[in-house]
Amino acid sequence: MAYKNLRHFIDTLEQAGELVRIKTYVDPKLEIAEITDRVSKSPDGGKALLFENTGTDFPVLINSMGSYKRMCLALGVSELDDVAGEIENLFKLLSKPKESILDKLALLPKLGQFASWMPKVVSGKGSCQEVVMANPDLSKLPVLTCWPKDGGPFITLPVIHTKDPLTGTRNVGMYRMQVFEKDMTGMHWHKHKVSAKHFMEYKKLNKRMPVAVVLGGDPVYTYSATAPLPENVDEYMLAGFLRKKKVELVKCITQPEIEVPADADFVIEGYVEPSEELIWEGPFGDHTGYYSLADWYPKFHVTAITHRKDAVYPSTIVGIPPQEDAWIGKATERIFLAPIKMTLVPEIINMEMPVEGVFHNLVIAQIKKDYAGQAQKVMNAMWGAGQMMFNKILVVTDDGTKITDYKQLAQYVFQHLNPASDIYLSQGPMDVLDHSCSKMGFGGKMCIDGTRKYEEEQDTTFISVPAPRQLDTAAIMQQFPEIKGINASLLPLDISCILVAVEKARPSHVRELNEQLYTLPALAGVKMILFVEHTVDVSDLASALWRFCNNLDPKRDSFIVRVPSGEPGKYIGGIGMDGTLKTRLLDNFERDWPNIIVADDATIRKVDTKWPELGIGPLLTSPSLKYKQQIYGEEAVVQQ
Repeated sequence: MAYKNLRHFIDTLEQAGELVRIKTYVDPKLEIAEITDRVSKSPDGGKALLFENTGTDFPVLINSMGSYKRMCLALGVSELDDVAGEIENLFKLLSKPKESILDKLALLPKLGQFASWMPKVVSGKGSCQEVVMANPDLSKLPVLTCWPKDGGPFITLPVIHTKDPLTGTRNVGMYRMQVFEKDMTGMHWHKHKVSAKHFMEYKKLNKRMPVAVVLGGDPVYTYSATAPLPENVDEYMLAGFLRKKKVELVKCITQPEIEVPADADFVIEGYVEPSEELIWEGPFGDHTGYYSLADWYPKFHVTAITHRKDAVYPSTIVGIPPQEDAWIGKATERIFLAPIKMTLVPEIINMEMPVEGVFHNLVIAQIKKDYAGQAQKVMNAMWGAGQMMFNKILVVTDDGTKITDYKQLAQYVFQHLNPASDIYLSQGPMDVLDHSCSKMGFGGKMCIDGTRKYEEEQDTTFISVPAPRQLDTAAIMQQFPEIKGINASLLPLDISCILVAVEKARPSHVRELNEQLYTLPALAGVKMILFVEHTVDVSDLASALWRFCNNLDPKRDSFIVRVPSGEPGKYIGGIGMDGTLKTRLLDNFERDWPNIIVADDATIRKVDTKWPELGIGPLLTSPSLKYKQQIYGEEAVVQQ
């Protein structure tokens, strides 16, 4: 369905029992984020929150897409897979041989639908331009400061419009914007992004780059800006397809080269001067759950701010998962399964991106396997596909298991895994927010082939032995005092993997410890050992895996072992992976290492005190309390 504006979506959320209005004053600096963090981590993502008293003329809507149900409401569907099914049907219809005139005529109505989804520029002004700020001033907007170590307030849901200066092709993307002055922000576009390519073209031409930033309107606009579309596909065509109604665009007032949705809540118009010096932007508490480090980015100069008379400021926070962005990622996972299947990986059955893997870090692909080496074929195809090039750990399995049941999936993968021959390590482009890479934007990748193996794929120099069902963890920790915790709870579940919390004290410590552990008869048959920092609570499996995935560079930090089996020429395979934080002293790691994102004590106390006035329900304790003790040991290494 097409929402008339953001207020229409708010009304829909309220009618569905998915919205809480908060009338008490809440400070956009840290307080709104802390309240939202508590709510978004409650069961099923809590509720959408409308903060009506922000100290400005505008309310703040947040967590509006922070659950499966609200994500479906935003896209106007009952199930996210409905969109994938519709896309798949379109692909089939368009690719079907047209053998007769009747076949061709049957396609005409669908072509008419395509035309009805294409964006259209209309004359005159839109409702997004009902009010024009005489002197544009970003301080008039309730821009959030989310976390205590953020570089400042950030616009977190900006739908950013740019055009290629040579072709006029529009791009609509989402890149955070740090507010530095009342009329100037940073423009955090990464080198891999289309807007950054447009910027480079303007730089070659020595020409000022017009930019427009939209906030609000139909929530489909926000989603479409995050979608991993090919460069030549207009994001507003996707929006038109999703809302079943074309997006009407109007020309900006001070940047008329750029068109924006007429029904948006806010439009921030301006420009980037390619010849101007860059600005030091950040740090920023990011979706990885860590602060992304400060770096140099272009300046965005504001020339006008326009808005609806009843404008609502939409925002989001990102941090330790789960957060609202996990559900936006879930929509992408479901919606883009069909295009991947139809154009790149025809054998794919399903795809899953676990929340703990924070998007690119961990992807599970299920395929229909028909021949040896097919998992590697899928690996190469997926790592070469758009934003999937940023994937760090890819797990490929077949139709013998259910990938949404993580216990069953893990049992199946480990049953069919020889860690010495079925794990493939590579290197390639990585998300610049991945702090584990030795070089920014370039690092290791891993594919775990958890499919059933054909004879050609089996390495007969390795034999499989049953993993232990339990371990005497106290004895192991007594033998290795640097080990501060062991989680062996997966072994009785037939998942041959343990987690080890280790306090590193010397270079190559984890590699050497891994080799020593694999010599223990008690660990014979354990296929995988995951090492994390000694401050991590390994009994909290989800949290430990989140920390592990973030801190691992698979190629640099993986140690395959060949343990003699006692049978001549035969070995038992195993692998250890170092998911600890890295330092210059112990790991020869030259980059800064960021901190985990947590709220400060003062904000936690303020929100605790204010909670009874909010009308949200019983007090929810701060999620930050869980991690505060864990990070104290890491604070000192941030600038090592």
